[in-house]
Amino acid sequence: MSDVVYDRREVRRARYAVAAVFAVHGAVTGSFATRVPWIQEHASVGAGQLGLALAFPALGASVAMPLAGRISHRFGARNALRGLIALWTLSLILPSLAPNLLALCVALFVYGASAGMADVAMNALGVEIENRLGRSIMSGLHGLWSAGALIGSAAGTLAAHLGSDARLHHALAAAVLTVLGLAACTWVLDIQPADDEEPPPRFALPPKSALLIGAVGFCAVFAEGASLDWSAVYLRDRLDSSAGLAAACTTGFTLTMAIARLVGDKVVDRFGSVYTVRVGGVLAALGGLLVVVAGHPAVAMAGFALMGLGIAVVVPLCFAAAGRSGPNPSLAIAGVATITYTSGLVAPSAIGGLAQVTSLTVSFGLVTVLACGLVAFAGVLRAGDRDRPKLSAETAAAASPRP
Repeated sequence: MSDVVYDRREVRRARYAVAAVFAVHGAVTGSFATRVPWIQEHASVGAGQLGLALAFPALGASVAMPLAGRISHRFGARNALRGLIALWTLSLILPSLAPNLLALCVALFVYGASAGMADVAMNALGVEIENRLGRSIMSGLHGLWSAGALIGSAAGTLAAHLGSDARLHHALAAAVLTVLGLAACTWVLDIQPADDEEPPPRFALPPKSALLIGAVGFCAVFAEGASLDWSAVYLRDRLDSSAGLAAACTTGFTLTMAIARLVGDKVVDRFGSVYTVRVGGVLAALGGLLVVVAGHPAVAMAGFALMGLGIAVVVPLCFAAAGRSGPNPSLAIAGVATITYTSGLVAPSAIGGLAQVTSLTVSFGLVTVLACGLVAFAGVLRAGDRDRPKLSAETAAAASPRP
């Protein structure tokens, strides 16, 4: 990309703008998730058919994410993000319009494809801003994504409680979020490719560096997907907890992750990516062990909370490392994103399948083993720390907030 110098005010403003885009992206996800029961009823699909349909967002994302780099090269980072975030927010309307299984699968494929491309574009810009600031911001950006998802989920819960038609709810939400997303994109950095820079391929296998970094992200997202989808079931079936307490466990896990991401940048700046992920892996493995041996709901809830704390910053750091791992940041980020999306797709079904053959306790034993993988393989993130630009005193003064 072209080496354009931005002053302190532009970089600060771009950081807040990208943070707003992350929150908008998360709000779309939260808005959709709360209305899945309405969408299922409207499309007249059973539980098994719904499970099939819900695989299509990840499939669409995996297919489309490599295109994000090509789009950014063609139109520039700002215009690309503007178009992709609008495509993502407006795609929220599609699933609620689907009258049958086939239409729902197509709608969710488009929904996932637009989500994945916007995801790659905003993470690539986040890494660029992080490099220019010379300090970690990716954890906080993903924390704001979680905050946006919680806000979207809360609004969706209210709409469902009021008996609102999801088509109306999602149309209004899409309109509001599109306006907010486009407004935020006005102030992101307008990164343009260098004159002699070759456009990235439309489709390509992820580089080797992305595969290694993605393996770390796979372990974290597997634990996240397993905990989100199965923690309540674990407390109810394994520990005979009430429905309210079981739901509170899932909520606690989500809140722990969001809070840890919002404060994670300070930890990363102090200790570095590798040390942070290794300590996080220890906490996640300890949490998994508590879940496995728990004889009381409080012990299991503490275990899930520790897992949320341990894995919270791993995916943001994987994106950051991918963006600094080679000459084509968008392609590397797309590769890591594809691996993490795949992990999120397979984790819930893998936990359920293993539990069917053995037990949920054994399933979370697998989660614990994968958490240990964070400790073992965190070193692949070291390149990201090593390659992060060190700012001169003049540049740092220009990029930092005024005291």
